[in-house]
Amino acid sequence: MASAAEQLAANMNLGAFQKATELHKRIWFTLIAMVIYRLGSFIPIPGIDATQFAAAFARQSGGLLGMYNMFSGGAVSRMAVFALNVMPYISASIIVQLLQTTYPPWEKLKKEGGEAGRKQLNQYTRYLTVALAVFQSFGIGVGLSNSPGIVYHPGVFFIASTVVILTGGTMFLMWLGEQITSRGVGNGISLIIFAGIVARLPTGIWDLLQEARIDSSKSMMIFFYLLLAVAVILFIVFMERAQRRLLIVYPKRQSGNKMMGGENSFLPLKINVSGVIPPIFASSLLLLPATAVGFLATAKLPEWAQWLPLAAGQLTHGKPAFMVLYGVLIIFFCFFYTSVVFNPEETAENLRKYGGNLPGIRPGKRTAEYIDYVLTRLTMIGAIYIALVCLLPELLSGSTGSYAFGGTSILIVVSVTMDTVAQIQSHLLAHQYEGLIKKSKLRGGRR
Repeated sequence: MASAAEQLAANMNLGAFQKATELHKRIWFTLIAMVIYRLGSFIPIPGIDATQFAAAFARQSGGLLGMYNMFSGGAVSRMAVFALNVMPYISASIIVQLLQTTYPPWEKLKKEGGEAGRKQLNQYTRYLTVALAVFQSFGIGVGLSNSPGIVYHPGVFFIASTVVILTGGTMFLMWLGEQITSRGVGNGISLIIFAGIVARLPTGIWDLLQEARIDSSKSMMIFFYLLLAVAVILFIVFMERAQRRLLIVYPKRQSGNKMMGGENSFLPLKINVSGVIPPIFASSLLLLPATAVGFLATAKLPEWAQWLPLAAGQLTHGKPAFMVLYGVLIIFFCFFYTSVVFNPEETAENLRKYGGNLPGIRPGKRTAEYIDYVLTRLTMIGAIYIALVCLLPELLSGSTGSYAFGGTSILIVVSVTMDTVAQIQSHLLAHQYEGLIKKSKLRGGRR
């Protein structure tokens, strides 16, 4: 027999959506925030010759800058005030999560601090975001100032203004993302990246159509590439919803004259615990050498360094070396990040504390070992799945030059869409419950 929640979910329709006024406000707030973000992506920082910068960016768009430009919705190619996007915040969040497992004071703050500890760690994340944004914007300011013809008046004032504007843009987006999370629908930071990628999709489709028009031999390849993208989307939806559920048994216990407990529940373990972090990290590490060498293209390299451009050129999209290393790094980061965000020993201890146990497995250490055993095998399946999702489109994205249809971008778009839809459904379900409670109170009052 279906549960009450399942019956409510089955009865959700357009009429229920129209009555959920609170959800309407949240959706409108999210849409307005996205419009503000997109407007900021078109406002360039002052003092730059847009034509010269566009020409310089075109020479570097195949490396790390091209990937960041995809995440920022084209803000990097325009050197807009939101050029850094939320990438410093994401990097800071990952660093803080890593330190929570290796730095004892922060580990204690996470385990024993409760809500106050969580807020303190979030504050550390903000401080680290500011530091990373200042460092990155300073490097951008110095690089632009030293590039001939790009900056009208290079010097200290331009570098300082660039640091202030780009850092301020990142902090504004961080605040905007937090506001979306609390007052809108979905995870704000994820939606900002999602909006940047989706904004580049029309340009990516147009570029593919132009390539097909110029070179008719590519028409069939592009057609199969689009079919592959659809197949990858369906595969991602299936795998992201898949999970292994471990049965948890709570024994009965006597409480006065009543018998409590005796219920069963499940511990859901996702196949992909690490999310989209592994391909982002792997891409960043692999494209960094090609980007660095690209900046040195105009400089005269010594004889011992003449091999650097050739070697870095092999670490670009579509090249065999890139494909192999990309897959290996994705698998590595899947295991690494899963070990950071999921602790089997902590989960086993929480089960023991609340009286739950896995059938046939002793509580404590044996439970932790079994959870780790299952999680390791699930992570291997998840790592192979992410590697396939990212590598199959890469086989063609290197020849088409489009990041918009790359495996990483598709994975982010599908994952964020599923998460946002799930949150909308949860809001509708909560509205249904509120309606039932009000009706029951009215009936009780009439009696």
